[in-house]
Amino acid sequence: MTTSAAIAELATELVAEFKTNGRIVIVGASLAGLRAAETLRDEGFNGKLTIIGDEKHEPYDRPPLSKQVLKGLARADHTLLPRLRKVDADWRLGVAATGLDRSTKQVRLANGDQVPYDRLLIATGTRSRPWFNPKEGALEGVFTLRTSDDAGRLRAALAADPGRVLIVGAGFIGSEMASVCRELGLPVTVAERAESPLVGALGGVIGDIAAEMQREHGVDLRTGVSVEALEADAQGHVRRARLSDGTTLDVDVVVASLGSIRNTEWLEGAGLAAGFWGVGCDAGCRAFDVNGVVTDSIYVAGDIARAPHVLYNYQFLALEHWDNAEFGGRVAAHNLVSLEPDRRPPLPLPSFWSGQFGVNIKGVGVGPFGDEIVITQGSVKDRRFAAAYGHQGRIVAAVTFDHGKWLEYYGALIERSAPFPPPPPGYDQADGMTPIPARFPDPRVLTGAPDVVLTGHDPTDRGAAFRPRRR
Repeated sequence: MTTSAAIAELATELVAEFKTNGRIVIVGASLAGLRAAETLRDEGFNGKLTIIGDEKHEPYDRPPLSKQVLKGLARADHTLLPRLRKVDADWRLGVAATGLDRSTKQVRLANGDQVPYDRLLIATGTRSRPWFNPKEGALEGVFTLRTSDDAGRLRAALAADPGRVLIVGAGFIGSEMASVCRELGLPVTVAERAESPLVGALGGVIGDIAAEMQREHGVDLRTGVSVEALEADAQGHVRRARLSDGTTLDVDVVVASLGSIRNTEWLEGAGLAAGFWGVGCDAGCRAFDVNGVVTDSIYVAGDIARAPHVLYNYQFLALEHWDNAEFGGRVAAHNLVSLEPDRRPPLPLPSFWSGQFGVNIKGVGVGPFGDEIVITQGSVKDRRFAAAYGHQGRIVAAVTFDHGKWLEYYGALIERSAPFPPPPPGYDQADGMTPIPARFPDPRVLTGAPDVVLTGHDPTDRGAAFRPRRR
């Protein structure tokens, strides 16, 4: 037997041994974490599997929280994700991970326990950005929406028929909540610092259309303003909001929809490339350390992963999309128990959907990567159209309003880097098809709360630091 053949045989034997006796820890009882656990068992991992989650609930689906749950069509505790198979795991729910010791390969928990691992998957996701004033944020009637518990409390507040609801932030979640309020017949004001709703994810051109939709449905939409303070009555219930334009609103419910924070604080001191935009990893889900060296035993998946994408000039992307978590968890798990030649990248074309004000909004690609947009099909006036985004002469994304059947067509164009403006579709062509600036905000300004964040090199940043490994 040649030396190379012997090495290959040994590697195969080591993988088989690991699948039998290895220890894998998944931090994050999430969509990504659950699908990863199922994939590990599907691929023959029979070792010890531990799943750690800071919430007491088993993994559940989040998209219904801002839609069906708030409407009263589903209970907040009835959105558990379907189990595709038994995972035979040690579930550590209701206890957060507080630290990671890479030298001893242990995860520290809030209750003082330490969980050893041979390989680790980080899938801790995001949490809601809280109200900037903690005292005001603790007032009765002030909410965020991220967890099923959040949704249950907010649903009860909306069912109590409040006089006016104030939603601060007009990203997808904020806009969906505004739509629900109008369906429930509740007066609602939306305050957005940016020029229009959805501007971070879809740009100002589509944002203007979204603004018209909101106002047509009775939303008191106020753009270019922020909420400076909340005031309470003697019982500690929020009653007024002071805006930056000098106006005051009487309100009974306030929902802070200010975007998300990636849950990386527990990794402080672990020496990983973890920070504001998530945990950096390579195209195969392996985490980087602070100096860009890839790790061998730590993988990343879901909202917290910050990985390069071949279709976007290998820019690092942080994707807060359902399919990214689902597919990313599966691929990360596959790579965890595979030899190097069998590993693969999780590179699905990013996609999203949102239902608001009677319109089904769907998209593919990374809109903020583009700088131009063109309406390609349908009618903006009728709220039934498709639009494509372009960058340096190629199509990079598309969005549809009640025109989702065309997404596959645009997705295929994006995947083969077709020219922009794209080839005219077979029918239902929009008039003109003239590209115009997409009007995305400066990514360094935290408005608009995009669901896809380009986190690559910032040419205005001249700072760099080498961090020696801790002994």
